[in-house]
Amino acid sequence: MLLTLSGQRPVHWMLGYALGPAYDQLTELAPGAPLRPEPPGGATPVVRRCDEFRPRPGVIEAYARIASGDRLQALAFRLEHCPDLRWRCSAVELGGARRP
Repeated sequence: MLLTLSGQRPVHWMLGYALGPAYDQLTELAPGAPLRPEPPGGATPVVRRCDEFRPRPGVIEAYARIASGDRLQALAFRLEHCPDLRWRCSAVELGGARRP
């Protein structure tokens, strides 16, 4: 998701990794590349921290803190263990703030 939301990969790259609603959310977010580095010569976005909560078996609700230069943004997502035994993203939310 980081590669897609930073403009480094096209959104269709996520087809096998996201379920319908999450893919729709990504297609809305990706054109603006909300995690793209700020010019000129902005720092490549990196995951600073990631954690998870398992509300029930087969479901992971996770977040990642994404840093890029002086920006720190939150990426929240939900993963579901599908019948084909693959984990797929079923929801995505993005928020952010500037470091003081």
